[in-house]
Amino acid sequence: MNRRTTQLDRLNPVTRIAIAIVLSTPLIITLDWLSAGVALVLVVATALVIGFSVAQVAKRLGLLLIVALIAGVSMALYGEPGGDTWFQWLLIHITDNSLRLALAVVLRVLALGLSALLLFGDVDPTDLADGLAQVARLPARFVLGSLAGVRMLGLFTDDWRSLGLARRARGLGDTGRIRRWFSMAFALLVLAIRRGSRLATAMEAKGFGATGTDAPSRTWARASRLGRPDTAGVAVAAVLVTIAVGFSVYFGTFHWVGS
Repeated sequence: MNRRTTQLDRLNPVTRIAIAIVLSTPLIITLDWLSAGVALVLVVATALVIGFSVAQVAKRLGLLLIVALIAGVSMALYGEPGGDTWFQWLLIHITDNSLRLALAVVLRVLALGLSALLLFGDVDPTDLADGLAQVARLPARFVLGSLAGVRMLGLFTDDWRSLGLARRARGLGDTGRIRRWFSMAFALLVLAIRRGSRLATAMEAKGFGATGTDAPSRTWARASRLGRPDTAGVAVAAVLVTIAVGFSVYFGTFHWVGS
C-alpha cells in the first residue's frame, strides 16, 4: 500500500527543519495554556488541510498523550504554587497556578510533538542528507557519515532477530531472559562495531574521507534546491505561531518561562 502524499512532500527536508524551529521557539520560551491550545488547534487544522488524514493525526496524538500526561501530572504536583490550594502534602502542592501550568505543559507537549512527528515522520534520510549538504552547507564528510549510520540502524532489528533464532536453535533461548538479553545486547554491540569498521574502511577507499585543498570537489547524484513551496511553508509556520502567541497576549494569559 502506497503512502499517502501530502503538501509536505513538496518541501525540502531542510525547510522542514526551519519550520520546526519557527514553530517550536515561541512555544518553548513561553508557558501559558492559551497559546499552546491555539497552536495545537492550528497544527491539527493545518495537517488536515495539507493532506493528512484524521486517523494519521489521531494516531500521532495518541502516541504523545501518555508523555504529555506524565509531564502535566508532574507540573500539577510540584509546579509553582499560586492562588487557591487544592491539596498539599509534603512537597506536593496543588494550586490554581500549578494546574494552569500543568494544562499549558500538556498542550505544549502535544503541539510540539505533533508538529515534529508530522514534519519528520516520513523524511527520507538520503533526501535529508542531500539537503543538509547542498542547502545548509554542512560538511559533506559529517553528512555522509551520519547518513551511513542512520541506514545501518535498520539492520539492528534483523540482527537481533537472527541472534535470537540462533540461540533458540542451540537450546539457549527458553530460560534466563535477563541474562539472555544482556548477552544478545553485547553480541549486537560487537556486530555493530565490526560493521562500522568495515563501512568506514569502504567509505575511505571510495574517497568519502578526502579532505584538504587537494581533495576533489564533491558531486551529488540528486540536486537539492529550495523553491516557492519552501518559502510558503516557512511563512505559514510563522503565521501560525504569531496567531497563537497573539491570542495569549490579547487575552492577557501570556507568560514567559521562568517569569
